[in-house]
Parts: sequence; structure tokens; C-alpha cells
Amino acid sequence: MASSFSNSDRGLRLVLRALRYRNYRLFFAGQGISLIGTWMQRLAMSWLIYRLTGSPFLLGFVGFMSTIPTFLVWPFAGVLLDRWSKHRVIVITQVLAMLQALVLAGLLLGGLLTESNAAWIVIALSVFLGVVGAFDMPARQSFIVEMVEDRNDLGNAIALNSSLFNGARLIGPPVAGVLVAAVGEGWCFLLNGVSYLAVIAALLLMRVPQRLRAKPPRHVLHELAEGVRYAFGFPPIRSLLLLIAFNSLVAMPYAVLMPVFSKDIFHGDAQLLGMLMAAAGVGALGGAAYLASRRGVLGLGRLIAVATCVFGLGLVGFSQTTNRWVALPLLALVGWGMMVQMASSNTVLQTLVDDDKRGRVMSFYAMTFAGMAPFGSLAAGALGNALGAPRTVLISGLAGLLAAAVFAWYLPHLQRLARPVYLARGVLPGVVGDMTGQAQVSPPPAEDPDEEA
Repeated sequence: MASSFSNSDRGLRLVLRALRYRNYRLFFAGQGISLIGTWMQRLAMSWLIYRLTGSPFLLGFVGFMSTIPTFLVWPFAGVLLDRWSKHRVIVITQVLAMLQALVLAGLLLGGLLTESNAAWIVIALSVFLGVVGAFDMPARQSFIVEMVEDRNDLGNAIALNSSLFNGARLIGPPVAGVLVAAVGEGWCFLLNGVSYLAVIAALLLMRVPQRLRAKPPRHVLHELAEGVRYAFGFPPIRSLLLLIAFNSLVAMPYAVLMPVFSKDIFHGDAQLLGMLMAAAGVGALGGAAYLASRRGVLGLGRLIAVATCVFGLGLVGFSQTTNRWVALPLLALVGWGMMVQMASSNTVLQTLVDDDKRGRVMSFYAMTFAGMAPFGSLAAGALGNALGAPRTVLISGLAGLLAAAVFAWYLPHLQRLARPVYLARGVLPGVVGDMTGQAQVSPPPAEDPDEEA
């Protein structure tokens, strides 16, 4: 019995090991509260638009307009993030996001949003939030490295961060569904605005050392071009970014059609919509817990291929059912596959990239992860109108399966190319490398992509 408790305790310490760093603990606690409010606003926003307009196309259009500014700003944001304090940037973006939520709540609760103006006011506020997010998302992804001192714990920190995001998805949408049904969408926006106070307080309590830039800054366009050559000249980084971009374009936009499934396919209401979103959150949370228990990055390439396949299969199954109780476990599979693929790709990218280019590479990651979503949302809304939501999701799932097959076929070549970087950084077993984060290990030149270790 004692041995069983001991093993359990060691397993728990392994899963939560990134929490031993003070700054990461503060970030984790603040984000845990704020993200619940974020998910509440997401559900309330989509339900508000569909309730007032009844248009699947407008659901996709609002999704497009909320993220297209982010897509346009991201490349330049990455260059600036490699110059600025990421901690300070995140504080500013969280304050601005809080103001957006409070303005939206005030307009709706004050009766200033009507059927005639709601869509355009929501779009304008979403565009503002999209510009803020262009700096916030890559800054948060890059800042994880500064909060976790030992690079061996980086994958664990990313997985815990993903579990937090998806744990909030498990709580936020059902709570929002109940609130929307009881008192309306405005209270969800208000609670989201208040929830930002937690993460802002946590950020202000951190002790972040000053980091000096190794080289004087050059012209923004020069540094942007350097980042593009670096990221897309190395096949392992390029392939991960392209896989994420493809899935974000054709597979992930299924989420914008969830109100259609909830109301028209399963004949439910906002509470059912919350259950559907929470089911995907359950699967994603399970995937994050699995990744947090892993000890390193080895084997993540194969796992990315498997997770992409599971994601596609889940979407195909979900598209073909009209039973809400069958749909829920299928969405859990979708959530597991999506989360494991994205978090694993993030971990591999953060392991491969040089520190002085991290902001730019993570901005490209943000572009492929969330930046392709507006185009996918717009296409999903248009196809949903033309073909119906089930057929649109079926096409998305089949495309995801194709992407998994192509990546799996190319994976052995990518592993050979990544091996020299892993050797230099001490990632491979039995090899001692520089894990302090100070070493600058550049990938093989793009002109000779077939060079092997």
C-alpha cells in the first residue's frame, strides 16, 4: 500500500513538475480564472449572433473578421516581440482585452445592441480584440520559456498550459449556456471582463529578470525576412507549420458550426451548445494530461501523426450522427486529437528554435494555428449554407485524415534532419548538451535539406 502511494505521489510530481517555478505558478493560477471567462464569452458571442441573425454565414463571417486583423499583424508582432519584454506586452494585452469585454457587456446590458446593429458592433469589437491577440498569443507562448528555468520541463509546462485552456473549456461553456438561458449573453461578457483581473494581478506579482538583446535591432522587414528564411528553410519546422496551417484551415472551423448542430440537427438550445463544446474540452483535457505525464519530446513526431488521424476520424463520425449522446463522445475524440496535435507541435517547435528567433517563429505558429482560422471560418460558413453543416464537417474530417497520411509518410526524413539539433541540445538519451537555452543551434541550411547526421 505504501509503495502504491509512493508511486502515485511520484507520478503526480512528474505531471505537475513545471509548477515548482514561482512565475509559472502565478501565471497558471491567473490564467485558470481568466480562461473560464474567455470561454464563456466565446459561447455567448456565437449564440448572440445566431440568435439575432439565424445565419450560418454570419457565424463564419464574424469568426473571419475577429481573426483576420491578427493574421495581418502577426508577422510584424513576432519581430517586435524579439525586441520587447514579453512580460510587459502580456500585461498590456490583458488590460486591453478586459476593456473590450466590459464595453461589449455595457452595450448589451444597456440595451444598445439590436438586431439591426449587433453584427456590426460585434465585428468592430472583435477586430479590436484580434489586433490585441496578434501580440498576446505569441507573447504568451514565448514567455513560457522564460518562466520555466529547466528546458527539460518545457514540454510539461506547455502541456499544463494546454490542460488549463481545455479545463476552462470544460467549465466555461456549460456555465455560459446556463447564464445565457437564464439572464442573457451580457452577463457572460461582464464576468469575462472581471476575470481578467486575476491574470493581470498574477503578472504584476512576477519577478522577471531583465533580458538583454544580443544584437542591435535592424530594420523590421530585414528581421522579418530573416525569420521567414529560418522557419521555412528548415523542413522539420516548415512541415509542422504547414500541417498546423492546413488543419486550422480545413478541420478546426467545425467549431463555428456548433450552434447549427445544437439548434437544427440535435434540436437543442444554448445549454446543449455548452455541452457539445464541453465534450471537446473533456477530450482535450485528457490529451493534455497524457502529454504532461510524458518525460520528453522523443516520440512526439509519431504522436502528432496519430493525433491528426484521431482528429479527422472524430469529425467524420460526428458529421454522420443525429444523436446528441453519440455526438458527445465523438467530440471528445475530436478534442483529444486537436489538443495533442497542437501541443505536441508547439513543444517540438520550442525545442528546435533558437532563442533570438523565438518570437518570430512563435508568431508564425500563431499565424498557422489561429491565423488560418478566419479563412476556414468563412469557408465553413459558406459551405454550411450551400451544403449543410454535416457535409461541411465530413469534408473537414476527410481532409484531416489526408493530412495525417502525408505527414506520417514524410516523418522519417524530418526525424533525420532534426537529430543534429537534438544532439546539440542534449535532448537525445545519453548525450550531454547545453540545456540552459543560451546555445544558438541553427538548423541545416535550406539549400541542402537532405543532409543527415
